[in-house]
Amino acid sequence: MATHFSPATPVRSILQPKQNPPKALLSIRDSYGAGLVWKKCQPSTVNVCSWSSAASYVTPPGGSAKFSGNPIVAKKQLLQKRAGTVRAATIEEIEAEKSVIEKDAKGRMEKTIETVRSNFNSIRTGRASPAMLDKIEVDYYGSPVGLKSLAQISSPDGTSLLISPYDKSSLKSIEKAIVASDLGMTPNNDGEVIRLTLPQLTSDRRKELTKVVSKQAEEGKVALRNIRRDALKAYEKLQKEKKLSEDTLKDFSSDLQKWTDEYVKKLDTISKQKEKELLKV
Repeated sequence: MATHFSPATPVRSILQPKQNPPKALLSIRDSYGAGLVWKKCQPSTVNVCSWSSAASYVTPPGGSAKFSGNPIVAKKQLLQKRAGTVRAATIEEIEAEKSVIEKDAKGRMEKTIETVRSNFNSIRTGRASPAMLDKIEVDYYGSPVGLKSLAQISSPDGTSLLISPYDKSSLKSIEKAIVASDLGMTPNNDGEVIRLTLPQLTSDRRKELTKVVSKQAEEGKVALRNIRRDALKAYEKLQKEKKLSEDTLKDFSSDLQKWTDEYVKKLDTISKQKEKELLKV
């Protein structure tokens, strides 16, 4: 039987009957990483397939292809903003901070008192004392060295001092240092020892020396007040850090003022004692 061919009918349509396009099988990995899961996907008009998966890639039999669109995040992110908290200091911590500040301040005040006392000892009175030479420094081989380190100093009587150097070659240097000082004494060098004789203090000279004592005492008081100021700043810093309350700060400041006043009284005591020695004929 002959088949009739129409000119409008394509030859391929007769030889190859129309078939539905095969459905693509794509392999994807599930969100939990359990393995490959085969999915069917119908191509759309824009040739983009989409499904729920945590993967950004799928693997078809012919290779890999990247799909457009935002990936679906399976794990929810939990972000919680926490407000800042301030922990109040314990009583032990507060006492420890206070102890450190007080220890430092009291130590510095003690050194101030000792410095003023040493300066008072270097001011000569009517009686000879080895402490009068505490501030003398000697140029020993190009370096300043305290006289007490270079010689033995004694007071054979109440009006003279005897200086016996350990190194006889330093006699000239010691003599020069004494002349350059403000002791107002003339050294007598016999080649073995140096003798110093204290001249009698005049009334005017005694008054001048009492003024020197008063000045040094006032400088010591200023140093004590500065130390108190530093300690108070340390307390105020703790209060700003919320470690001290305002009432506690006031209590600490009051205690600080009390023992500062005690050190000022000590300074007044040794100052008056020195003035009394100077005015004694």
